[in-house]
Amino acid sequence: MSSPETNAVSIASGVRQVAVKLLEYCRANDWTGYDPYDALNSKLIEAFPFLNSRLSRLVLTQALKRSPINLRRLLRVPKTQNPKAIALFLASFVTLSRHAMADVEDLSELMIERLSSLRAQGVPYSCWGYSFPWQTRNLLVPAWAPNLICTAFVAGALLDVHEHRQDSRCLDMAVSGAEYILNELFWHNGTSVASFSYPLPSLQNPVHNANFLAAALLCRVFRHTGEKRFLDAALRAARYSVTKQRADGSWPYGEASSQQWIDNFHTGYNLCALRALCRHIGTAEFDSSIRRGFEFYRSHFFREDGAARYFDNRTYPIDIHSVAQSIITLLAFRDLDPGNSQLARWVFRWAMRHMWNDQGFFYYRVLRIGTIRTSYMRWSQAWMLHALSELLCESESVTKYSPTHDSKAFVKVC
Repeated sequence: MSSPETNAVSIASGVRQVAVKLLEYCRANDWTGYDPYDALNSKLIEAFPFLNSRLSRLVLTQALKRSPINLRRLLRVPKTQNPKAIALFLASFVTLSRHAMADVEDLSELMIERLSSLRAQGVPYSCWGYSFPWQTRNLLVPAWAPNLICTAFVAGALLDVHEHRQDSRCLDMAVSGAEYILNELFWHNGTSVASFSYPLPSLQNPVHNANFLAAALLCRVFRHTGEKRFLDAALRAARYSVTKQRADGSWPYGEASSQQWIDNFHTGYNLCALRALCRHIGTAEFDSSIRRGFEFYRSHFFREDGAARYFDNRTYPIDIHSVAQSIITLLAFRDLDPGNSQLARWVFRWAMRHMWNDQGFFYYRVLRIGTIRTSYMRWSQAWMLHALSELLCESESVTKYSPTHDSKAFVKVC
């Protein structure tokens, strides 16, 4: 029977080998790929204007996202580089640079350059949007239109670089992104409600993961700049969303009647962002909310075999984004439960058994019957590289990496 030390070496070397192969796949594809929500990039919409209606856009997006066969080439949907994917790659490279991964410093420079070139045009801020248009229930969000979520992740990755090597370029872009969020997206009703607009500045409906992600970023920028205006807005929005936490510790996605679902990765966003906010400004104000939220997360989103549930009340679909965020969240809260690190490894092992392709990428979803094997660059590969970088960091803190260990055998077993 193997010792805990031997098992730790196996995990660390196995994660490293998978991360290297995934990195090679993403680099070979020039960090470019499809997205679950990119249907409206189809050239057929230009050729057939009747497809360009609200209902048609919704149907096309959902049909392409749910299809077990990737029809994008047939529908002339191009592969694109998405700023959020680039940001996730950049954040991963900052973490991997601590683990002697080849070329990651050069890759970081490449990602910074691409983020600079992909920033939204025609606005006085460094801010970012998705590389495809997308239809909400009521509004069409144009391609590249800056939004809170994309900007928060990009600015966070740029701050990772700045904190790692004191890069003032990255700090300046991150602060500009925070100014966009504060000046263009923050709103309040004068009394109890304070929030940030998402996905467009005109939409004033509270979305909790957007509030927490924006608040965490603004507190992080406040720590670097000392400008209290960032802190004041951040705390108002965070306090509002904390009041909307349910008695069982959960949050709905948002406050609209159509946004009452509870899912894995948005709950993970809430928890990680709220804890980061507390760390950035040195407060314990939200500790009880964080603890209740994590207890709900830990007890509702994992099957005993390590499968990460998408929703709190049913198992399927098992989505690779939820897998990635599960690993990240469990590791971020390993101080609250001694079993979190082991559970994160089980989630990784489950994904390797059911969602890994030996060509070097992860599948999109496992359904009750069948698997959607489409490769998505942002949703799947960028998120999993980010998760693997965190898992590698944690695993190699347990035991020093052994270059003689047969990591290929580990991958085969998984």
